[in-house]
Amino acid sequence: MDSLIILVAAHLRADPTSGDIFAFRNKSADKIKLLHWERDGFWLHYKRLEKNKFKFPSIEDERFEITGDQLQWLLSGLDITKIVERKQVEATRFF
Repeated sequence: MDSLIILVAAHLRADPTSGDIFAFRNKSADKIKLLHWERDGFWLHYKRLEKNKFKFPSIEDERFEITGDQLQWLLSGLDITKIVERKQVEATRFF
């Protein structure tokens, strides 16, 4: 866990205590670690797929941002590059 915290701070130049969830995968894309700060400490979540692989988008930079919904889809094995999210609607009429 400590090495991931250092990686976030030093290599990605991000604040590991920002509340963001930082995801790391192995080369074969069958394992993922999620690092997350919550109020007074870090969470480390780890998932290993017995079959299949996580479907990450191609990474041109060393990092990319996804929404909470996209994270759930990714962890469920869906290809987030092929899912089209509906745009958020601002309600203006209430009657």
